[in-house]
Amino acid sequence: LQAEKLTSLGLLAAGVAHEVNTPLAVISNYIQMLAKQLPAGDARQSLIDKIVKQTFRASEIVNHLLNFSRTGAAEFQPVSLNHVVEETLSLLKHPLRTGHVQVIRNLSPELPAVLGSGNRLQQVFLNLFLNARDAMPSGGMLEVRSTSYNGTVEVEVTDTGAGISGEDLARIFDPFFTTKATARGTGLGLSVSYGIIKEHAGKIEVRSTPGKGTSFRLEFPTATGKVVHA
Repeated sequence: LQAEKLTSLGLLAAGVAHEVNTPLAVISNYIQMLAKQLPAGDARQSLIDKIVKQTFRASEIVNHLLNFSRTGAAEFQPVSLNHVVEETLSLLKHPLRTGHVQVIRNLSPELPAVLGSGNRLQQVFLNLFLNARDAMPSGGMLEVRSTSYNGTVEVEVTDTGAGISGEDLARIFDPFFTTKATARGTGLGLSVSYGIIKEHAGKIEVRSTPGKGTSFRLEFPTATGKVVHA
C-alpha cells in the first residue's frame, strides 16, 4: 500500500511538474525580453528583477518535483523526436527570432520512434535550445539534426555561440553549476536533462570550442513497438 501511494504521488508530481514547466519557461523568456527594452535606470527594472528571481525559484521547485516523480513508475510510449523538436522550436519561435537566432533543421523524414515521455523529452530540448540562445547574445545559428543508425536515433543540437571552456565542460552536468549570471540560470537545466536522458536509456555527448560554438549529441535506442515501464 505504501509503494502504491508513493507511485501515485510520483505520477501526480510528474504531471504537475510537466504542466507547469513549459509555460514557466515562456514567462521567463518574455520577462527577460521586456527587461532588455527598459532604459537604463528605469524604476521598473527592480520589479522585473523580482519577477525573474521568483520565476527561477519556481523552476527549482518544478525540478525538485521532477526528481521526486522519478521514484515512481512512468509509462513510456513510442515518441517521435522530430515531433518533439518541432513542437519545442514552435514554442520558442518568438524568443529565437527576436534573439536573431537562425534555426536550421536537418531532420530525417524516416526517423524511427523512441520509447519515452514526450513531455520529459521536450524539457531536454527546451533546455538545450534556450542555452544555445543565451550563448549567442548577438545572434547566430542553431542547427538541429536528426538521424537513425543501427538501432539508435540521434539528435544533434549545434550553435555558433561563445562555446564552453575545457574546465567548465567537465562540470556542465553537475547540479547548480552554471556559467550564467545568477538571475539568468539556476544550474539545474543540464543536470535535470542528463537525468531524463539516462531515464530513457540514452546517452549525451558534448563538444565545444570557445569562441566558435557548442554541439550536444543525444542518442536513444529505437522503440520496439510495445509499451514499457521505467
